[in-house]
Amino acid sequence: MNTAVIIPSRYGSSRFPGKPLVVIKGKPLIEHTVEQVKKCKNVDYIAVSTDDKRIYDFVKKSLKIDVFMTSKAFKSGTDRIAFVASKFLKKFGIFINVQCDEPLIDPTLIDKIINSLKKDSTVEYITAAFPIKDIDSINNPNVVKVVFDKNMYALYFSRFAIPFNRDGLKIKYYKHIGIYGYKRKFLLDFSKTKNAFLERIESLEQLRALENGKKVKIVVSKKDSVGVDIPKDIAKIEKYLQ
Repeated sequence: MNTAVIIPSRYGSSRFPGKPLVVIKGKPLIEHTVEQVKKCKNVDYIAVSTDDKRIYDFVKKSLKIDVFMTSKAFKSGTDRIAFVASKFLKKFGIFINVQCDEPLIDPTLIDKIINSLKKDSTVEYITAAFPIKDIDSINNPNVVKVVFDKNMYALYFSRFAIPFNRDGLKIKYYKHIGIYGYKRKFLLDFSKTKNAFLERIESLEQLRALENGKKVKIVVSKKDSVGVDIPKDIAKIEKYLQ
């Protein structure tokens, strides 16, 4: 199956407007993310989907990859990718959603997700996690946590610190990394599903799948990925790029 990586990029973020074009170490955020994706071995095609002409023009002129203009009405990156898949990329069987605010995303993680989708016919929807190593991240609502079962399928995602450690035991928390992989049919069907209650209250689109009885496979990344949610996160990215 041919694989396309689509990077959804929205200008009007409520917590950080204009985030994709903020300059970090001399390059816009979205350019750092595209450069990481280009290092992958198993990707056949890379493009950006956006609802903003400023992002569209930058990608078209400076990054020299395809960029698709999508409606501002779309509520999530998945919706924008599903639109591109249905209208323009009908020959691709696997789609990878790399959030534009993940400039340190590990290319080997993307390849690992692609391999999992290709090798296991039962996996339709997949995302990633990484062990949390600092207490601040555990209690930070901008760092999404995930718990999963022994077969590596997600039980729940939350901005709250889950699982709740009632007795103070030594446990490991996992953060969710902003990357998703979908089989084509699942992507198109999922985009037609109405927003679910848990998705709305946590503002996490992957909960739509769980609330509708779908399975979400988890792979554990060997490397952390620091995302940009709010302006002060830029300092963390600059430290890593140093």
